[in-house]
Amino acid sequence: MTANLAAARAELHDLLSDRAFSFGDFVLTSGQRSDFYFNGKQVTLEGRGLYLVSLLVLERCRELRIDAIGGLTLGADPIASGVAALSGQDRPLRAFIVRKEAKGHGTGRLIEGPPLRPGDRVMVVDDVITTGGSLLRAVDAVRDEPVDVVEALAVVDREEGGRQAIEARGLQVHALFTRSEFSAPTPA
Repeated sequence: MTANLAAARAELHDLLSDRAFSFGDFVLTSGQRSDFYFNGKQVTLEGRGLYLVSLLVLERCRELRIDAIGGLTLGADPIASGVAALSGQDRPLRAFIVRKEAKGHGTGRLIEGPPLRPGDRVMVVDDVITTGGSLLRAVDAVRDEPVDVVEALAVVDREEGGRQAIEARGLQVHALFTRSEFSAPTPA
């Protein structure tokens, strides 16, 4: 990793630690209880945070020769859009959004954005992996297209079995950070 990317990763770690983690007693989307909550949108919907996430994810996309990036709305939306915007400097990527259910009107599409093309190398993204359910829903929607789903990427892997669930479906997983890289604040 170049010095610039290492500095970006360190700055993003600090932003996530300060803004995205809450500690206490929480019920997650999965129904599981947790002593912490991760809300990546506190970082990905803010200019500097989105820039840093997009920079690091775009680097990964370049390594894997990705053509299109997206995932299930809402966690994936800012990430996919930010990466696509940043990629416009040289080799533009296309972004897509997977709806939670197909539209009941108009075209009835499940996937929004420029059309995915046969043979596209696709990355699905989300802000967090817990059980892997959101990423797998996006993968299932995209796998109906004539594309190659190359990798699932998350900003943070909560290390609660989601990575294994995704890998069990034959997909490579990459996380910018894991839960173990963050610590709860020490009581004053």
